[in-house]
Amino acid sequence: MSQNQIRILVADDHTLLREALCDLLRAEPDFEIVAQAGTGTAAIQLAAEHRPDVLLLDLEMPESNPPDTVRRLLEQDPTLRIIVLSMHDAQQLVQQLLSLGVRGYLHKGARRHTLVSAIQQSVGEGPQTVTLSVSPESLRARAEEPEDPSTLSTREREVLVLVSEALSNRQIATRLGVAEATVKRHLRNIFTKLEAVSRIDAVNRAVERALISPQHTESAQGARGWR
Repeated sequence: MSQNQIRILVADDHTLLREALCDLLRAEPDFEIVAQAGTGTAAIQLAAEHRPDVLLLDLEMPESNPPDTVRRLLEQDPTLRIIVLSMHDAQQLVQQLLSLGVRGYLHKGARRHTLVSAIQQSVGEGPQTVTLSVSPESLRARAEEPEDPSTLSTREREVLVLVSEALSNRQIATRLGVAEATVKRHLRNIFTKLEAVSRIDAVNRAVERALISPQHTESAQGARGWR
């Protein structure tokens, strides 16, 4: 094995498709398949064990909530390049996964050279690149569909994660380096967007929508009010 080979983990629950994809990639001299996974849980475990350079991640696997799986994978290894493979390319999901840090989102109808190029570019030197290959129908929908007003900003998600860890407004302000009044403003926006009536309710609604990880939601029970 060459030291310059790109180490790849392939995660897809359809065995025949997964093996066919592995055979296709093995034909590339600079690719090495280090492991295969058939569930989201297995993908996380094998990524920790083998530390691949690139993960090809199918979205329709058992034991997988796509945003949460991506979030956990990148928390586990921030250097991992994740390229999502899917038959579906709903605008909101594509945008959410890109915002979480995936390096590519490819429709399964994409051509071989598009996939190979996406893998190579994801590990290349220079500015970070993102490969996006979706269906024409999705591109048209993306141009026509208005922005979802309920989408939380990056800062609002950061605030809500700290709320889920039972931090007070003052503690959140200190952690983020902002004024306490700014934290309260973010919380008001979060409550409005999620139609939440309390801090716990906001956290639970965000978890249900996969806006934040469910890891520490239990601790929000002790969080204080924001008013």
